[in-house]
Amino acid sequence: MDAPVQRPAVNAGLVLTALALGGSAYALLQSLVVPALPVLQHDLHTTTSGVAWVFTTYLLSASVVTPIAGRLGDMFGKKRVLVITLFALALGTLIGAIATSLPLMIVARLIQGMGGAIFPLSFGIIRDALPREKVASAIALISGLLGIGGGLGIVLAGPILKSVSYHWLFWIPFFVTLGAGALAIVAIPESDVRAKGDIHWLGAVLLSTWLASLLLGVSESSKWGWGSSKTIGLIAFALVIAVWWVIAELRSSHPLVDMRMMQLPGVWTTNLAALLLGFGMYSSFVLIPQYVQTPTSTGYGFGATVTQSGIFLVPTTVTMLICSTIGGRLSNVVGSKVPLVMGASVTTLAFVVLTFTTAKWEVYLASAFIGIGVGFAFAALANLIVEAVPPHQTGVASGMNTVVRTIGGAIGAEVAATILAANVHGIFPDKHGYTITFIVCTLVLAVGIGAALIVPRRAPREVHATHMPAAASE
Repeated sequence: MDAPVQRPAVNAGLVLTALALGGSAYALLQSLVVPALPVLQHDLHTTTSGVAWVFTTYLLSASVVTPIAGRLGDMFGKKRVLVITLFALALGTLIGAIATSLPLMIVARLIQGMGGAIFPLSFGIIRDALPREKVASAIALISGLLGIGGGLGIVLAGPILKSVSYHWLFWIPFFVTLGAGALAIVAIPESDVRAKGDIHWLGAVLLSTWLASLLLGVSESSKWGWGSSKTIGLIAFALVIAVWWVIAELRSSHPLVDMRMMQLPGVWTTNLAALLLGFGMYSSFVLIPQYVQTPTSTGYGFGATVTQSGIFLVPTTVTMLICSTIGGRLSNVVGSKVPLVMGASVTTLAFVVLTFTTAKWEVYLASAFIGIGVGFAFAALANLIVEAVPPHQTGVASGMNTVVRTIGGAIGAEVAATILAANVHGIFPDKHGYTITFIVCTLVLAVGIGAALIVPRRAPREVHATHMPAAASE
């Protein structure tokens, strides 16, 4: 065995600060606009369907760019691509901050979506730059920010809109992103770990096409209907192109996404768990605020304002921050499968509580359970992917895992919206609609527990071995 290559000394704290700032800005931008959509609809002089594109465009852009940018980072340097990504995110956020029309806002969101690449690039940087004993906990922290920022965005949206204009939903992340980009230039070393080969452009085009078609069909399904020709056509088209993409990648000598890597037991099982957990987490971010904002006259709601409904997700944000860190430490001690199973189980329990809830304290309890479960699970998912692939595939493998979570979240949110829309009496969904939705989420997450259980378990010493610098020579 070759002697380990000495890594250059780095300030782990500064590296993590840069990555955390960038990841937080992206996650905030994803969720801050959700409670603000009615305000944006009024101020941008558009319709309900028009303003929905402010969220949908961001989702589509992030899903398409994330795996491609992860691959580019593997090939040309993760720091280089991360810095470009951060300043692209800052540019898109600046445009959003000054936008006063829907077309300009959609352009802003399209550019902002590129920030989704921050997470897979960050995981690769952590693996390449940090001491191996810090890798699991650092990846867990950064991965947790995707959920933490999502919850925090919904919490902060109300106070921001109440105090200042919607422009500040973008000004705040803009300054955070600029700081992250500047710090990344100074603090993050460039790794010499590189993937060989050229960019497989056909693979990139096909991947972008099927992802965009699938997510567009899913995200518009609650408006068009799951049985409409538009929804079925787009999803069917996406499946055909996805098959073509797999064939093209298998035939390529330098694929964008190595299908042999995707077939590894540690990769496909983790991606399946990510899909199902994403379904539950994103559903909760939609369902809980909507549930508590329902007037008390319906017999089940609490009549909360936008600001008050965000407070119900404070336990999610706090417990997620705590548990993502604990989850990383658990990965070092017992391996990453244990916190994944724990996380899936506690998240499932949260929806059981929501199914039978009748009081505010039960919603707060369920919110805390969601934070605990997602904190453990998301920390484990990122580590499991990193553990399963060689260093030169970290970016693209992590990028695909992030996209799978997003697809699960999009499906979960739209399934929830469809069920609620089918159970409306008057203006608001009835309690039965929420009960059915919570039961569906519970069942999906129960399958997620099964997926977590079949993920191959690796002993902590095997995990550390994957981070040995000598692996860079692969």
